[in-house]
Amino acid sequence: MSDTPQYGLEQARAQLPLIASEAVAGYSTVITRHGKPVAVVVPVEQWRDQQARSLRQGGVLALRGSGRGLWPEGAAPAVAQLRDEWA
Repeated sequence: MSDTPQYGLEQARAQLPLIASEAVAGYSTVITRHGKPVAVVVPVEQWRDQQARSLRQGGVLALRGSGRGLWPEGAAPAVAQLRDEWA
């Protein structure tokens, strides 16, 4: 990833049109915060290909953990109730 362009968060905000144009042209860009990578802007096709590969390799299990953080603390009873509706 050393040859991939990197922008700090504030710089990326100012350069967003350029970063989007680079993605359309097929290039990825790393966005950093305090020098540490926090996000990558990639071409949509590259992202779709990766998603399809992940699903083919792991099936539904590839989605495990993808909902982490979506439910508030103490949501277990609500989730159990939803599951019981289908039993």
